[in-house]
Amino acid sequence: MAYPQSLLSDGEQVVVHKHPHFKMLLGPILVLLITLGVGSWLAFGIAPGFDEPWDVVTQIAVGVVALVLLVWRVFTPFVEWRTTHFIVTTDRVIAREGVIKRTGIDIPMGRINSVRFEHGLIDRIFGCGTLIIESASEEPLTFDDIPSVEKVHTYIYRQVNDNPNDDYGYDPAAHAPTAQYGQYPQQPGEYDRPPHGQGY
Repeated sequence: MAYPQSLLSDGEQVVVHKHPHFKMLLGPILVLLITLGVGSWLAFGIAPGFDEPWDVVTQIAVGVVALVLLVWRVFTPFVEWRTTHFIVTTDRVIAREGVIKRTGIDIPMGRINSVRFEHGLIDRIFGCGTLIIESASEEPLTFDDIPSVEKVHTYIYRQVNDNPNDDYGYDPAAHAPTAQYGQYPQQPGEYDRPPHGQGY
């Protein structure tokens, strides 16, 4: 889902828009598989062996517990993952998260002093890491589970530094000098050679 253009300033463009790495959903997926497996075994393998009406009561109890676990440990983390955004634009770094209680922070590029990343062995395997941004007069801000963290680090650095050749959307061909009418590019040694038939 693209970041709404209505929330951007005039001339501002989105360079990076990411959700946290899918790694944070591995736990909920494991809970989902275990809940479905154990719940099915209890509801359809164990409960039918009980006398009536305890067989039905057991199946209902297993279903209620499984539903609570799925909402608490699977559905909620997925919604949190889906509603967490990390955006880098040409003007700022934006972080948004939450559904009922929505929180966010904007860091103007001009206030960023330094940006660095960290990732251990597991993060390197999954291709993610932690991004740390230090801004003027504020404590460093840490953003975990950023996918392709090295590329994001490079994008932010290019927006922060003063080299216009690294800016987002820069086209070197559009800024290359062009020869004026009636002028031709000088070949190597063109004016170092005497006219034809003459010596120095």
